[in-house]
Amino acid sequence: MNAAATFNDEEREVESGEAVDPLTAFLTHAALEAGEHQAGEGQDALQMMTVHSAKGLEFDVVFLSGLEEGLFPHEQSVSERDGLEEERRLAYVAITRARNRLYLSHAQTRMLHGQTRYNIPSRFLEEIPQGLMKWLTPRFSRQKAFTPDFSRQTDDFIAETNSRYARVGGWRIGQNVVHPKFGSGVIIDAEGQGNDARVQVNFGAQGVKWLAVSVAKLQAA
Repeated sequence: MNAAATFNDEEREVESGEAVDPLTAFLTHAALEAGEHQAGEGQDALQMMTVHSAKGLEFDVVFLSGLEEGLFPHEQSVSERDGLEEERRLAYVAITRARNRLYLSHAQTRMLHGQTRYNIPSRFLEEIPQGLMKWLTPRFSRQKAFTPDFSRQTDDFIAETNSRYARVGGWRIGQNVVHPKFGSGVIIDAEGQGNDARVQVNFGAQGVKWLAVSVAKLQAA
């Protein structure tokens, strides 16, 4: 509420010759205002902030959104040294901000840079023991990418989970691709090496298909 109120005040005061999308301007403003002092002491409020700005704070209820491969963890973290571990530490920080209740969410599709992206749930969801979670909406049952297996919570299982996101034939699970016939999709599984490498791609309305990497003519989105 404070962010919206101060944004309206500042919007009236600032004069700029550049056209700025109001939503983008507000989110930028809200990110700068994020922190423990967004609301007055003792005031009921919804505080919106980044994981970094939430460090050291606690809340009765926390909503953590965007838990999707390529977003959290970010796609660049996979190729950076210790990048994935840093993302995992950030996820731990976000999860432990909640005193009483934590809501985790992910989107199957979202618009990004004007394109529809098909997403798979974050690997961090698979690392949370099933007994600690309660699914409020049905999990997708037709594609295994949307039905994480929570039955084996061991170090070997986590190592196996991480290995599934390694590159196969130059492609990796969670990567957005474009096929000349089926259009845009996201890689949800991969197997094999060399000429035998193949990937399973969720093309949305076109369905889920296995494609041989050597002949599929896939392109990165």
